[in-house]
Amino acid sequence: MSKGIVMLAAGGTGGHLFPAEALAHSLKERGYSVHLVTDSRAERYAGKFPADEIHVVPSATIGSKNPVAIAKALFTLWQGTNQAKALMRRIKPVAVAGFGGYPTVPPLLAATRLGLPTMIHEQNAVMGRANKMLAPKVKAIAGGFLPETDGPYAAKTVTTGNPVRPAVLKAAAQPYVPSAGSSPFKLVVFGGSQGAQFFSTAVPTAVTLLPEALQKRLVITQQARPEDAEGVKACYQKLGLEADVSPFFTDMAERIGAAHFVICRSGASTVSEISVIGRPALFVPYPFALDHDQAANAALLVEKGGARVIQQSKLSAEKLADVLKVAMEQPQRLLETAHAAKQAGKPDAANLLADLVEAIAAGKAVSQFKGQRI
Repeated sequence: MSKGIVMLAAGGTGGHLFPAEALAHSLKERGYSVHLVTDSRAERYAGKFPADEIHVVPSATIGSKNPVAIAKALFTLWQGTNQAKALMRRIKPVAVAGFGGYPTVPPLLAATRLGLPTMIHEQNAVMGRANKMLAPKVKAIAGGFLPETDGPYAAKTVTTGNPVRPAVLKAAAQPYVPSAGSSPFKLVVFGGSQGAQFFSTAVPTAVTLLPEALQKRLVITQQARPEDAEGVKACYQKLGLEADVSPFFTDMAERIGAAHFVICRSGASTVSEISVIGRPALFVPYPFALDHDQAANAALLVEKGGARVIQQSKLSAEKLADVLKVAMEQPQRLLETAHAAKQAGKPDAANLLADLVEAIAAGKAVSQFKGQRI
């Protein structure tokens, strides 16, 4: 017999749906029925979502300054809120959790107006616009990287971390083994579909500036856009290096697990996965990220000695070559960095989120969990 229905609200992108999906699995293992509420944009991601039912309610983004567009968006949100309210009166969820994106606004507003236990999860260290709108109204805020000790919502914020894929947990079981002497040094470079272009020029150029003895040790995995991949391959071939260059890798978690050093952007999922696996990294925040600051995502890891952050505007080929040289010549330092990164990881984030859902459903105060894992 089900312990009750938990409604999860997410949509717009896979980035919002992934942590919701991880939580859904954890809740179902505990005996809850899970319903997903989203909008039509997210239906393409929702096919494999482990929900007992999926509900679509209207939603809209308030991104325009045009008064007519704003009025239309507000009307759509009003419609969605009323539909969500009728839905919740019918199915009577024991708790409602949102994961960012405007599809979460109508159901969370409806839930708060009905007095239901509510929470939001923010993947990034800086809140997105939808979660900012909802933060004052919900009972609890779960954060991937949100600080618990400052800000207007600190009293109801719990840093649970971001759920990670099973492949990441498998990679995390591999201990970090430093590369010393003349042994191969495995370098992994990736930047996502938008963020990889900079690395396609910067990393090969930096490698050409390394002493030949260090170049020969490199074994490189690099994600590159289709239009950049051949040029990156040609550069490494000219140097006689072993390199696997592709627009996409299905086994990236495994490759990170085998890496001695990682160069990448600092999106929320990336930082979470690298910290759980425990690998030393150079984060180069994507400078054109909209809703959030990628530099802030990596701040905790940097503070604990588990990574380094350099802004793209300050990362010349010479600077990057120096970073690589130091990394390759100081294996003990990388081992310490890897250990610090892993200490900051939260491999049990999905279960921590489920704990928080059960707590608010039972009427417990978030303050009970301060300073300890839930």
